[in-house]
Order: sequence, then structure tokens, then C-alpha cells
Amino acid sequence: MTATPVITNATRMTLKAAARDLHAQFRGVFGEETIENLLLASYEELAATATVHNWLCISAERYARQRLEALAHADSSAAGKVPSVLFLCVHNAGRSQMALGWFARLAGDKAIAWSGGSEPAAAVNPGAVAAMAEAGIDIAAEFPKPWAEEFVLAADVVVTMGCGDACPLLPGKRYEDWELDDPAGKTLEEIRPIRDEIRDRVANLLQRLGVQ
Repeated sequence: MTATPVITNATRMTLKAAARDLHAQFRGVFGEETIENLLLASYEELAATATVHNWLCISAERYARQRLEALAHADSSAAGKVPSVLFLCVHNAGRSQMALGWFARLAGDKAIAWSGGSEPAAAVNPGAVAAMAEAGIDIAAEFPKPWAEEFVLAADVVVTMGCGDACPLLPGKRYEDWELDDPAGKTLEEIRPIRDEIRDRVANLLQRLGVQ
């Protein structure tokens, strides 16, 4: 794990601008202080495992937005609330990212999902990116991130993939463990069957959640 970089004045200004954008999106839902604190925490969490810091502010804004969306989803009323799923693996670089990609493709706006890892990698597995691109799904812009409590609280189903005891366990939460090969270190040819099995499992999960 690398040390958190010193936050420069330029970075603080960029994060403040990001916080203003997030506040405009979530006006009336979350206060400015809540958003700024969550954005800074997101930046620091991503920086702890990042090897390249050029895009950290952008990634932190996206990560904070996802966490705010999860909080809003958890607090919303049951009426009209879409099903929600959290995909977890160790590095959030392969299986959980592919599952999230398939979920977005198959569910559209009829359900919502997030992903995370117990030990986030520095980047998404290029082999997983290539395999998903063959299926017409672009996950190249995704980034590994730690699981966040907001995601766990908001999810109707938590799907774990090989993270074992490191995955968060919340009493009363519905869990599923998918035994899938890890694409790390595998060739594209070896990753394709993993990709296709994930597609079938995601489709089955959506069917069981009543998402057609």
C-alpha cells in the first residue's frame, strides 16, 4: 500500500469544484459539509492504493457520487424503488467489474448496482477489459475501489466472489457467493468462459429480482 499523497492547494481547489458539482446534483438531499467530507474520504481511500495520481480527483468524484447515490437509494421510500446489488471481489479488477458491466447492460435503468474490493488493485485487469469489449461492453473507464459501507447498506443483494472473510457481513443482508475463476494472470481465451458464466449468473439474478 502506498502512502497517501500530500493534498496540494491545486488538488484542494479541484476537489472543491467537484464538491460544488455534487452539491448541485444532490441539492436538498445532502448538505455541503457531508458531500465535502465524503469526497475527501473517497480521495484518500483511492490514493492509498493508487500508483498513478493524475486522475485521482476525477475518480474520487465518481466514487463519491456513487456513494451518495447509494445513500440516497437506501433512504428512499419503498414505492417505486428499483432492486440494488453490490458485487464484491478481492481486487475489484476483474470478476466484480465484469459483473457490473453485464448488470448495467442487462438491467438498464430497472435496477442499480455497485462494485468494490477488499484489497483494490491499481487498475482494472486489461484481459477483463478486452473480454468485455468483445461483448460490446466498455469497462475501460472503470477503476478499482474499496467496498464502501454505503454500498452494503443500500444493496438488496451482496454478491461475493472469492473475498471470503474479508467481505463485509451485515446481519439480515441477503448474500450470494459466486464461485468463479479469477481472471488475473489468464489469457483472453481463458477469460472468455469466465465472462460468459458471469453473464449467465447476472441474467439469472436479475430474473430472480423480477427485472425483465
